[in-house]
Amino acid sequence: MSRQSFVYGALILLTASFINRVIGFIYQMIMIRLIKPEGIGLFNMVFPVYILMLVLASLGIPVAISKLVAEEIAKKNYRGAHRIFRICLFFLISSSLLLTALLVVGSPLLLKYVFPNPKVYYIFLCLIPGVFLVSICSAFRGYFQGLQQMAPTAITQTLEQLMRVSAGLCIAYFLLPRGIEYAAIGLSLGVVIGELTGCLTMLYFYFKGRSQINRTSGSLPEPFQQSCSRIFNLGIPVTLSRFVSTLLMSADAVIIPQRLQAAGLSLTEATSVFGLLIGVAETLLFTPTMITIALATALIPAISDALALENRQLVRNRTSVAVRITCGVGLPCAVAFFLLPQEMCGVLFGYKEAGKILWVLAIGGPFLYFQQTTTGILQGMGEAMRPFKNLMLASVFKIFGLYYLTSIPKLGILGSCLALNLCYILMALLNYYDLKKLIGYQINLSHDIIKPLLASGGMGLVIWQIKIFLLPYSSLLTLIVSLIAGGFVYLLLLFLLGGIHRKDFLRIKGALGDRFF
Repeated sequence: MSRQSFVYGALILLTASFINRVIGFIYQMIMIRLIKPEGIGLFNMVFPVYILMLVLASLGIPVAISKLVAEEIAKKNYRGAHRIFRICLFFLISSSLLLTALLVVGSPLLLKYVFPNPKVYYIFLCLIPGVFLVSICSAFRGYFQGLQQMAPTAITQTLEQLMRVSAGLCIAYFLLPRGIEYAAIGLSLGVVIGELTGCLTMLYFYFKGRSQINRTSGSLPEPFQQSCSRIFNLGIPVTLSRFVSTLLMSADAVIIPQRLQAAGLSLTEATSVFGLLIGVAETLLFTPTMITIALATALIPAISDALALENRQLVRNRTSVAVRITCGVGLPCAVAFFLLPQEMCGVLFGYKEAGKILWVLAIGGPFLYFQQTTTGILQGMGEAMRPFKNLMLASVFKIFGLYYLTSIPKLGILGSCLALNLCYILMALLNYYDLKKLIGYQINLSHDIIKPLLASGGMGLVIWQIKIFLLPYSSLLTLIVSLIAGGFVYLLLLFLLGGIHRKDFLRIKGALGDRFF
């Protein structure tokens, strides 16, 4: 089975991510109209806890598989690569079964001490089978990513999304007459059905391609204890980082509604406002993350491969390309969110009032995208503990911000947005400091920041003028024309300023021919 270049793999993941995001957008637009912000808020009160359980079940092992398999393949040790995978799979099966059993037994305690709304109990119960399915599927994804084969991951993610959306909408529609909390169960069952589809598809890819995967040649296997040490030396820091991240998401789902009530809102109102934050504003804000997540996923084995070959220049080159793409996409998206927040939230989701939330979050958007990409780079370098420490430090400020700012009546949910922005900014700056310290990477201020920023400024002026002219007639027309014209102006200005070169197109062409990097 042939390996793929870093950029080619990232393009495959980006294509799948784009398709999934479009499907997810349509799903979110329909679902929020079907079960209202309250239903979205109920689901998102338990979903972070579900993600937290996934992190505990996976123990960071999928990232370890991706990195360590890539290292062994770079050394032509195919036997060692497959052995690493088998050991990791054993640990994942064991941990996910144990945690699933504990969740079934302990779910009443979660309802009593964790969840802020008693209506979420059955929504959470329906998510529990997904813990085992996701853990198993993630092992095979990590294996293929270590082989730098991104197509299986991309295909399974798309199939998962299709099944999640279709099943979730159907079940929510049929359960809606029984109440909002029952309709929200459709989201949970849709997630589990999607994960089952992805898991079965990944197993199909694995068994179909077994004959093409060299599992016999290579050096004698290392001792079992040494393999476990390598796995958990990477897996534990990744687990800690993701555990804290998802724990903080869970904390957000508890703190924000409670502090909104302290600001004077009722439980139903607080749940609805929280639903607008999660279901509308953050859905839009996280749209560009389809690029940064694809980059981070492809970067882990690509960086590991370069380090295994002791090619630090290649590490810096791949880091530079990833940061350029991140800044080039993140800055114009943030400008669009800042200038068209009410139009986006109103036209796409039917809740214009979420626009002020998106307007504030847009400020932290570029930092969010940057910290996602740089976290993937640091993990690929085997430095997963560094983004974990950075996350811990940034989150201290976020928690204090959420607690105090959200309860201020004049701020409310906007105080939560300010606290989130502060976390994104600190995390991005700390990650950058670590990259500069470890590999001597320094961002190209002119090429990576100033030129995209100037082009984004020109784009913003065009959007603003179109908005003034068309908004009195139609919000939909304003949104469509502004985004198309603004995007064209941004690309044109970036090309004229030298932010895009002919060699960039040649790189993409080379990547599609599997010749780049």
